[in-house]
Amino acid sequence: QVQLVESGGGLVQAGGSLRLSCAASPRTFSAYVMGWFRQARGKEREFVAACTWNGGSPVYRDSVKGRFTISRDRAENTLYLQMNSLKPEDTAVYYCAATYGSSYNKADTYDYWGRGTQVTVSS
Repeated sequence: QVQLVESGGGLVQAGGSLRLSCAASPRTFSAYVMGWFRQARGKEREFVAACTWNGGSPVYRDSVKGRFTISRDRAENTLYLQMNSLKPEDTAVYYCAATYGSSYNKADTYDYWGRGTQVTVSS
């Protein structure tokens, strides 16, 4: 059974940093695109960042460019999201996802999802 498990969320003050991890299992699992989405209370799930299975071609929503970095450890089959200069508006549940498709910024096209990890940024 395929599993994506997020970790690394927590409470941080504005301007601080967090590093989210997404462990994929089994280790033989693969996809075409992996990404991060987030959903704030009362709002729709939105695209944050994505990259190819090999960790290339990173893309980001405009509001996180220059602050967030997506990467993947191929050996450990783990996806990361380094989040710096966090802002209160970054507060949300962050989800790891994978798809065999190519519509990287559309949540409905992703095939696998983790259960999410809460990120809270205080002012």
